[in-house]
Amino acid sequence: MHLHDHASHPGHTHSHAHSHDHAHMDAAMLTGRMTFVLGAAVVVTLGLVVVEFIAGYFGHSISLVSDAVHNLTDVPAMFLSWLATRWAQKPPTREHTYGFHRAGILAAFANAMFLGAVALFVLWEAISRLRHPEPVQAGIMLWVALIALAVNGGITLALVAGRRDLNIRSILVHSFGDAMSNVAIVAGAAAIHFTGAMWIDPVIGIAIGTMVLWSGWGILRESTHILLEGLPREIELERVAQAILEVEGVQEVHDIHIWTLGTNLQALSCHIRIPDMHMEESEKILIAVQESLANNFHIEHSTVQFERAGLPGTGLYMPAPLERAD
Repeated sequence: MHLHDHASHPGHTHSHAHSHDHAHMDAAMLTGRMTFVLGAAVVVTLGLVVVEFIAGYFGHSISLVSDAVHNLTDVPAMFLSWLATRWAQKPPTREHTYGFHRAGILAAFANAMFLGAVALFVLWEAISRLRHPEPVQAGIMLWVALIALAVNGGITLALVAGRRDLNIRSILVHSFGDAMSNVAIVAGAAAIHFTGAMWIDPVIGIAIGTMVLWSGWGILRESTHILLEGLPREIELERVAQAILEVEGVQEVHDIHIWTLGTNLQALSCHIRIPDMHMEESEKILIAVQESLANNFHIEHSTVQFERAGLPGTGLYMPAPLERAD
């Protein structure tokens, strides 16, 4: 009997390896493009913030000022995300054997915390202005909002391709929220111009703050789940266990752990009981298990420990052992 502990794939068919390499090349190209987009977005957004602050001050518009603050939060968020996408491309080191895939998740977590704090500030300012309305220059408000809409709309469209990356998605939410804020400000400026109702401006500010708070909470919850090694949302543990049991030769699977290393990169470790056999036979089972995990659940990094059938169980099981139904 042989006891095996494999941390990587011992072999694949040529076609599978070729498609795997192709997917990695496409992912690398997309990451490179997103890195460039984020870098350009930082520069453009900084310019927009300056324009909105000046226009908001001279136009007495709290919605423009709140939008400027909103856009200002995008600058460190985008910079962190830009940095994270660069780190994610770095190879593993002796100190970081998994590489730096978690950098993007960490950036999303920090961005969400920052978003929440700024959203509360915007809400406080908008509520204060609602109690004490000030005259607003609707013309300045309208034209600056249109410029901001063009900038934020362009950034949003450029980031759509990378939306499966939580780090990129956190910035996409930022920029999409900014674009929607700009639409609201344009509509508000027109309403103020025709009705003279100054309360519209702080109401838009409150709406923007609430939207930012809501979107930030979603990103915070997802990034925290990943950092705490939670089960990937799209994967059911029982289905993975059943798929492993369907492989010929597998008698029992237990001690299953599945977690997210980084964007679209899941890892698994488990213990599998098999009959007494030679190493070359057990390796066929290992290949079948790993190909099933990759094809059915997109789990590309798996560590499988084989155990001889009939040995007494030891340690904690997570979840309870599942046995083949014969």
